[in-house]
Amino acid sequence: MIKPAVIRWYLYALYLRVRRARDRWLRPKTRDAVDANLAHTLFARHEGIAASLSQARRLANHEFKVYSQNGEDGLIAWIFSQIGVTNRRFVEFGVGDGRQCNTANLVIHFGWSGLMLEARPSDVRKAASHYARFRCEDGRPTVTVSECRVTVDNIEEAIGGAGITGEIDLLSIDIDGNDYWIWEAIDIVRPRVVVIEYNGSFGRRSITVPYDPGFVRFRKHRSGWYHGASLAALAKLGRRKGYDLVGTDRAGVNAFFIEATIPKGELKPVDPEEAYRPQRKRIAVATEEEQFAAIEHLPLVEV
Repeated sequence: MIKPAVIRWYLYALYLRVRRARDRWLRPKTRDAVDANLAHTLFARHEGIAASLSQARRLANHEFKVYSQNGEDGLIAWIFSQIGVTNRRFVEFGVGDGRQCNTANLVIHFGWSGLMLEARPSDVRKAASHYARFRCEDGRPTVTVSECRVTVDNIEEAIGGAGITGEIDLLSIDIDGNDYWIWEAIDIVRPRVVVIEYNGSFGRRSITVPYDPGFVRFRKHRSGWYHGASLAALAKLGRRKGYDLVGTDRAGVNAFFIEATIPKGELKPVDPEEAYRPQRKRIAVATEEEQFAAIEHLPLVEV
């Protein structure tokens, strides 16, 4: 029998599709979007007049979207404005066709270079075509796009095979499955900043899905709520690898980590209990307890 929370989730997804279609037809740019863009511009120019804000609020004020899924573009830019950059190199996997990901803005507008990994061959071809026009001064491609379904056994080879080792500025992980285990397995690069998705449906528990090299999110559970790791679990892994959690985005999707020894400017380490936000889209159709109740019978690993 399908649980009521799952039914509500599907109905809400249908509602969002209809609403997006309506907005594209009737209101290509809503007044809310205009106001949000203006607010970001004003805050950037006049941050000095702002009242004393919590770190969560300060991060939220710097969110904006250029090519990212949510406000990651703004958060990444602000974090690097606080800690500086070194070689402007990145590794990102789970990029889709490369048009909506966390490093597109860095490549297109800031001249960064690096490696994008994606499992779907059609998306790899699209991403490679999209970034082919970006070249280094010596004519080499700025972005290497490779087909790879990343596992703990192949991730080091995939990164090293692209000629990327040692310190890089950014690692971005979004594979909706073995995220915890893949980050744990990466030693070939030492990113200064790590952006990784956490699973808000796990709440404040310190848990992850068990490692499964063939993990496919919607095959595991029709809700799509069973994947990845909780924020608390990732914070523990981050500390073990030498990283401080500095916050999450307002959508309750991404966690942001900075290498612990780096001077962080206005940023400071935060506890996962303080930084946690529920997943905004999911909480609209089911409480955190209802989300977890729908998937708690599936295998979970406490960390």
